[in-house]
Amino acid sequence: MRLKEINYSDAAPVDGYGPGFFRIGGKPHQGAICLSARGPEPWGGLDDAETLTRLQGQVDVLFVGTGADIAHLPASLRDTLEGAGIGVEVMNSPSACRTYNVLLAEGRRVALAVLPV
Repeated sequence: MRLKEINYSDAAPVDGYGPGFFRIGGKPHQGAICLSARGPEPWGGLDDAETLTRLQGQVDVLFVGTGADIAHLPASLRDTLEGAGIGVEVMNSPSACRTYNVLLAEGRRVALAVLPV
């Protein structure tokens, strides 16, 4: 069997998550985070469009994890992101983390904004 090394470029995958935290690159991060090639940074949640619009021109798709359950994005946030040319996919946080990791491993230009479970 031939194994292929995964190259995550400058971005780090999500190693794990639990109640109120995410583990990225072996380090725990409390609360909501935004993860991109710039690394992890705090995210103010669904009211914080400013952190996410800084991704303009750097990503093709932003995965938004809405916690344990899927929820709709506020219309103003979706409109702001789409106006900035950022594609948005909304799902629960566990699914968003897995999807982000898979596409990151494929070398895609993706970012992740997640609320804790």
